[in-house]
Amino acid sequence: MAVVDAAGAIPQNERVSLLRVLGPAHVWALGVGIVLVGEYMGWNFAVGKGGAYAALVACWTAGLLYTCVAMIDSEVTSTVAAAGGQYAQAKHIVGPLMAFNVGLFLVFAYTMLEAGNAITVGFLVDTVAKMAGHEGVDQRPFIVLSIMFLAWLNYRGVLATLTFSLVITAFAFIAIVVLFFSVQPWSAESPLRHAALMGTELPYGWLGVLAALHFGLWFYLGIEGTTQAAEEVRSPPRALPYGTMAGLMTLAIAATLTWYVCAGLMPWEYLGQAGVPLFDAARLTNNTFLMWLLGVGTLFATLASANGCINDASRAWFSMGRDHYLPPWFGAVHPTYRTPYRSIIFLVPVALTFALGMPLDQVITFSILSGLLGYTFMPINMIMFRNKWPLDTIKRGYVHPFHPIPALVLVVLCGLTYFAVFLGYGTQLIAMMIFYIVVSLWFHFWRYRFVKRSDQFSMPWPRPRGY
Repeated sequence: MAVVDAAGAIPQNERVSLLRVLGPAHVWALGVGIVLVGEYMGWNFAVGKGGAYAALVACWTAGLLYTCVAMIDSEVTSTVAAAGGQYAQAKHIVGPLMAFNVGLFLVFAYTMLEAGNAITVGFLVDTVAKMAGHEGVDQRPFIVLSIMFLAWLNYRGVLATLTFSLVITAFAFIAIVVLFFSVQPWSAESPLRHAALMGTELPYGWLGVLAALHFGLWFYLGIEGTTQAAEEVRSPPRALPYGTMAGLMTLAIAATLTWYVCAGLMPWEYLGQAGVPLFDAARLTNNTFLMWLLGVGTLFATLASANGCINDASRAWFSMGRDHYLPPWFGAVHPTYRTPYRSIIFLVPVALTFALGMPLDQVITFSILSGLLGYTFMPINMIMFRNKWPLDTIKRGYVHPFHPIPALVLVVLCGLTYFAVFLGYGTQLIAMMIFYIVVSLWFHFWRYRFVKRSDQFSMPWPRPRGY
């Protein structure tokens, strides 16, 4: 870390680095903040794929998948404490080509998710305007304004950015809990009518359950983004495992409560295509306070998610630039705010392009596919990590139990999810695979010559076993 003198200036011979100012609560806010919007929108498309029961099975199956992801990430990232998250892991453990692809998986997953959040902000504003009697509100200015404001906040500093996320994420989570208790599921007077509204248990059979797994990921997609804070937390061995695992438990609770309330208030046929299901659930209670609470909660959840996505995508892009996987211009740190400001600015028009030019379900699918490719890498990474550096060779901040069972379970669940995505979005899946193959060839035959392999290894580890 660079030393700052009494006048606040950084000596010319010092390298400007990111600041270590974050604690476990900020890691929780980063992980939950990115994902909680999935409880407010997007998950319900799983209901349309296979019915309400299928969505619940998908929710818990995805929870198992992300438990494996969180356990693996907590061990490797608390040891490889560098910006870039899974990208930093790949460059140390697997190799340059894998690292390049993993970096792109991260950037596209978070940038697409950011675009989806901005679309939801515009949709929410339009919905509220219609309730107030104003038709035909142009959503585009609100989409642009939300992305530009959050990019500016990220530009100004990570501590303020994630403190903002902490506050609005906590509000959005509390709103879900308040809605659950307000409908009084334990009372005979409760408006919940699961038996009447959920219809046939599995309208499309077990194939529908498998298809629902595609959008079941939306309950948790992005929790792995906590790894992007590895270079900016005060204590990686403490903050990363605690923040990540606490975040996963928070999301599992919020996901189950969300499904229970929405499935009991709306027919599954409507729920499967609703734009903002939790807000719709609040409207069906005819309680003005709940309508405002969940309306603000939806807005806060989308802003927190987009905020975290900008943070994570820019860190991955910045790390690739710093290692010359991309032009080193992107590896610059702002001398005052100590943020990867060039990467933040560069990704703004990319997010705006997708937010203004693609429908929400397509944006969600591209984000899920990029994230899924990243999850497929994790079992390979974990097994190689344990084989190259056994437990007694290097100090780890956290050691996850039951290895290699989580890695093997993650491989199986990823395979099932690929098939689920193929059932509904096979063209997009094939198109993305072709895209990543093409850019891999570009990296191998052109960009790799600029990579300084001797400079990219930042961990003081011994030579791997077998080398």
